[in-house]
Amino acid sequence: MSCSLLEFCRLQELKTVRDYLFTSQRREQAEEKNPTENELSWDTSDWESSWDSGENKEEQAPSSKTVEEEETSGQSAPWLQDCVVSLSPCSDLLVVAREKKAVFLSAKWRSDGSGKEEMTLSVSWTGTLSTDEGECVSSSICIPLASQKRSSTGRPDWTCVVVGFTSGYVRFYTESGVLLLAQLLHEDPVLRLKCRTYEIPRHPGVTEQHEELSILYPAALVTIDGFSLFQSLRACRNQVARAAAAGSDVIQPPPLAYKKWGLQEMDTIVDHSSVGIMTLCVFDQMKNASILGGFNASVKGSPPAMSQYVTVGGGPYTGFFYAVEGSSQPLLSHVALAVASKLTSALFSAASGWLGWNKNKNEEETVQKQKPKVEPSTPLAIRFGLPDSRRHGESICLSPCNTLAGVTDDFGRVTLLDLSRGIAIRMWKGYRDAQLGWLQVPEERGDREFSPSASLPRRHALFLVIYAPRRGILEVWSMQQGPRVGAFTVGKHCRLLYAGYRLMGVNSVTSQGWQLHTQQVCLLDPITGALRTVNIPFHLALSDKKSERAKDMHLLKRLTTILKSREVDPDILESEAKNVLLDIKHPAIKKQALESLLSNKNAPVSCLTNVTSALYDTLKQQDQEDVDPGLLQLCSSQLKLLQLYTDIKNLHTAADTEACSKDQDSLDGIEDELSRVGPTLQRYAQLTSRPSVSFAQDSPDSPLPAQAFLSQIECTEDGELRVIRGSETEWNQLGNFLFWGCLCGKSPLHEVCDTLQQAGISPQQLLSLLLSVWLQREKEVLQKPEDTVRNLHTLLIALSNMKGAVEESWDTQSISPWWQQVRCTCIQSHNAAAALLAAFVAHRAAKASITSLADSKLQSEWEAVSLELEQWVVCVRQLEDVLVLQTLLLVPPPQGAAGGAAAQCSIKTLLEGGTGGIADNVSKWVFRHSLPPERLKEILLKREDKEEDDKPEQKAGDGVKEESKEDTDRTAELLVAVCQRFPHSLSPDLLFAHCCWEYVVQWNKDPEEGWYLCWAVEHLKLVSSPHIQLGISTMMWSTFIVKRFSSAAYLMEKVGKAPKDRLCRRDVGMGDKAVTSFVGCCVQLLQILMEADSAVEEVPAPELSVEEAWCGAEGPASIAELALEQRGVHYPLVQHHCLLASLLHAAMTFSMKVKPLSLFDSKGKNAFFRDLTTIQLMPSGDMDPGLVSLRQEFLLRVLTGWVQAIDDPSSSASSSGSPPLPSSGPKADWWPSLCQELGTLLQVNPDILKRHLVCELYNQGLDLRAEEVMLEVEDKDVLGSQLLVLTGQRLSFSLLHSQSQTQAAMELLARLPPTLCTWLKAMDPSELRCPLVPLPQTSRLVGRLIEILPENHAQYSLALHLLEAVEALTTED
Repeated sequence: MSCSLLEFCRLQELKTVRDYLFTSQRREQAEEKNPTENELSWDTSDWESSWDSGENKEEQAPSSKTVEEEETSGQSAPWLQDCVVSLSPCSDLLVVAREKKAVFLSAKWRSDGSGKEEMTLSVSWTGTLSTDEGECVSSSICIPLASQKRSSTGRPDWTCVVVGFTSGYVRFYTESGVLLLAQLLHEDPVLRLKCRTYEIPRHPGVTEQHEELSILYPAALVTIDGFSLFQSLRACRNQVARAAAAGSDVIQPPPLAYKKWGLQEMDTIVDHSSVGIMTLCVFDQMKNASILGGFNASVKGSPPAMSQYVTVGGGPYTGFFYAVEGSSQPLLSHVALAVASKLTSALFSAASGWLGWNKNKNEEETVQKQKPKVEPSTPLAIRFGLPDSRRHGESICLSPCNTLAGVTDDFGRVTLLDLSRGIAIRMWKGYRDAQLGWLQVPEERGDREFSPSASLPRRHALFLVIYAPRRGILEVWSMQQGPRVGAFTVGKHCRLLYAGYRLMGVNSVTSQGWQLHTQQVCLLDPITGALRTVNIPFHLALSDKKSERAKDMHLLKRLTTILKSREVDPDILESEAKNVLLDIKHPAIKKQALESLLSNKNAPVSCLTNVTSALYDTLKQQDQEDVDPGLLQLCSSQLKLLQLYTDIKNLHTAADTEACSKDQDSLDGIEDELSRVGPTLQRYAQLTSRPSVSFAQDSPDSPLPAQAFLSQIECTEDGELRVIRGSETEWNQLGNFLFWGCLCGKSPLHEVCDTLQQAGISPQQLLSLLLSVWLQREKEVLQKPEDTVRNLHTLLIALSNMKGAVEESWDTQSISPWWQQVRCTCIQSHNAAAALLAAFVAHRAAKASITSLADSKLQSEWEAVSLELEQWVVCVRQLEDVLVLQTLLLVPPPQGAAGGAAAQCSIKTLLEGGTGGIADNVSKWVFRHSLPPERLKEILLKREDKEEDDKPEQKAGDGVKEESKEDTDRTAELLVAVCQRFPHSLSPDLLFAHCCWEYVVQWNKDPEEGWYLCWAVEHLKLVSSPHIQLGISTMMWSTFIVKRFSSAAYLMEKVGKAPKDRLCRRDVGMGDKAVTSFVGCCVQLLQILMEADSAVEEVPAPELSVEEAWCGAEGPASIAELALEQRGVHYPLVQHHCLLASLLHAAMTFSMKVKPLSLFDSKGKNAFFRDLTTIQLMPSGDMDPGLVSLRQEFLLRVLTGWVQAIDDPSSSASSSGSPPLPSSGPKADWWPSLCQELGTLLQVNPDILKRHLVCELYNQGLDLRAEEVMLEVEDKDVLGSQLLVLTGQRLSFSLLHSQSQTQAAMELLARLPPTLCTWLKAMDPSELRCPLVPLPQTSRLVGRLIEILPENHAQYSLALHLLEAVEALTTED
């Protein structure tokens, strides 16, 4: 809360800077000194300065300090005092110049060892600035230029370095030392450069000041207009960039507007301040007119605007000059010609003082030889001054508000000037060589709340910063007549850097929303290289009368520190807090302190009560007019709350068990209901009590601290208490604190209720808290349901009897808001068991209440049946349904199933889920349990049997069953129970439909899991209604299937074969095995679609209904309803797609080369992947023979592939019976029949396919299967010829090509007829895939041949010869 010096930046490479700037002196020294001595120099500044007081040394011989001393004292010697130093207000550029050289240091961020980011200034450019002989740097200034981009937030675009020389030249450089332009405006040395930038006016009456750069010469002052300078510098920088890119050196700077004043009637001028434009008030205007013009002077109607300049020096010591606006025209104001490419204006060539503004390079030399023309100055007489013949001013520093200035002089004084009145208002002595700066501190946001003028603009405090180098001290003084508020010992060689301006190029529009990051005052220490800024809190500017507030803030801080420290004794905490609270004077801070104490977790309740009551008593004793009513109200309300907290805590801890037991109610009506739902409750409790992880601090049993209690309840103006609804956890914690003891039977229920009623909490809020704790603590409630239900009943009755609970005007035929609140809570709760128990209790309580009300009004018995009770009956029925359903959903899935979190359901979510919400929940459960479709069908059939028998089955022999079997049976029973409670919502068709949809949705999320889609199709097959089947298959096809199906078809068409895994993943989004399974499912889906479409006409559409208790469902339509709304399909189009799917399936299964779409003509191709409900132009008539032959070839290859697949090498070839084939995959037994069907649809002769199959089977050595198929062949002649060749190949192999050629075989060959021999030798047995067939099989085949071939067949005789040969061979064996 006091002043501080903060280091925000550090200079790197200070020694490098010093060595570079002082090289000439070092060189001279190096010649005289021994080199080793030079190397071994060390820093002796500390002990030197401690032996001698630096003040005496400097006063005795400031000039005689030789370079040798400077060398030995290292970096700490006052070398910086000999340099010209300027820092950008953004602190990102520092310029250090001496004589002709300069070093630019730029900001960089680097991380120190601990990883913390810190800003450093490191050397970015070094070089020589002067171009003329004998000129030196005399002044410099760094001006940050604002960015013109809309996205800018206030950081400068770039920084311009302006340097003044002893020759009179002013040169402008970029941050990287590139000369932008040079100007000779006056032929005397430049004394000082100063800048003024735009400031947002704090008050409506303040005149907006123009930006300008002012340059002081010994007898002249030049002011350059800021806007003009900004535009020129931007243009020059752009031209430099272009020139660098183009490789040329010619820079053509645009002209600039400036004014030049000749300052008269002052002997010497060393510094100046341009105060800006000011307008006199009418009185001052008349006073001036009469002084200057005498008694008869005329006064103008409006006061003229004047620019005020203040100079310091000698004779007079301070001079005030006023230039009336318009009295002098700018010398070069044609800024519009800034970007002219050629010099066409004679005015420019005559009046320009710019270097390098040439027509061509040849003239450069002449221009440099002769100096540019210097414009004459406009004389400006001094208006008045502060005459003091012996005092000479050294510097002047203008305050940010432009009303005050600090002046230093050669007598070691600092004078404070009031610029508007032109007088000195304060003087400090003993500050020789002082350096000045100003700090303007805005009021903190928080301080405004305590301020009486909170609606006015933010206040600003002004401080003067004085650095006295002789004493090595930095002081901060409050303005105007304020005390010293801070002092720091900083060292004797520092430089105080005060810019007094911010960014150039800003105006009232562009500065909107900017955060200007500028430092006002910086102290540069050349020993450490640290840049530090002064931090001053606003309240230090407040007068002594208001310093009470600062003291209060200090006390508040002290209290906060005590509260933060954990190891503090409660008694010490209490006494300290009491003292602090009573000492604080300001009501707002007192309130803040009390609030921070009450919200502290470490303070015990007794401490809070004692401190608050002490404060309350003190306030009560004071005069009522002096006491802040808000604070008094806070104390009384917090005391009331603390008392309530203590009372309830005492009731819970010192509970009277006898009192508790006598409160108990009888539970006549509820016990029957409890026993009815008992088994379900037990199963539910088992499933919910599975172990789970939770944090100790979140446990509902953790005690509620007083601070939490206070933060959740507030006092209203009429003295009632209101609970603030915060987060769910906080609400439940409060409910636990108030009611859990009562529900467990550990606390006196009626006393707790009485205490709460007297405190003034509304019964509605208490009811809400009670129900929330009841529902939240469901697990504990279910451990002892009878006891907790009895206590809940007592509490509910007690709350209902409170004043304001049930309205007295309530009519039994209308709905009571009180009971409606209970119902709403139960309806929304996901804790089904607790909600059901609460509903039982509330139903009974409401019934009792209505009966007593009916009796009191002397109404007859039958009228007491009210709308309220009807609603309760429905609610209880719904909650029982939800309990059974939730119990089923909580059953954990078996290991390895799909898994996922169990669904939470309530009456509200089920009603909002629409008519299919219940089936949707169960279908998700079926998916999580990976329940096979057939198993689900079995369970549902059991349910129908159960409904017919209407007798609950007795479970026998539980001990014999395995545990897992028992679990699955119990789960099945639960599912049956759920289906019985929802006979309409969970009818088999609806459940299968939802399961089908759930599986296809899950498959769409993870297409690699092909069995999801297979099971979706299996569930679809189990739907009995063709209408629902048709709708769902249409929706499945259009929503999920057709896009991937078309991708697969196009991919196969593109690659011309069954695609590999990588391509399938890229185009279809799944692997090749998954694609095979997918197209197989597509075939089945389209077949279901065709069958359903055929059956729709014969069966009426089903009527969907909902249970009576659940008819209030609002939400999306169920899948079955959507299915019934679907349009019919175009059967030939579905068949067309089914054909393509079958072809794709075959190609993928047997990895065949085929372009599936090329097997169709243009009409057929166009019809693919269209909406199945539309009528498309289908192929008709005879197909092109070329296409038919392609199709035939494909189907023949499919049959070959199947035959090769079923001949499993592992199964012995000699086995008499062929093994049964699987129902799916490449070995499935339905492939031949499928090919026959496809052949019919594709106009391929089926007989060719059958003949090919027979030959392939014989070729593979599967003679028995071949004989079965042979019976179906029609053209036996052709088949006979084909089989004859096959037999010949077999015989040829056994006689001629076998490895074991026996002598008998050779003799037999010799006995055969020559024609047969020749024929056998011409055979090529390599075409046979299974040439080694047992002879009996071949003999059988020849027998069949003779049966098939007619006697007049050309090859009949050959067949007879073959028969003989085979028989001979057989007898040989």
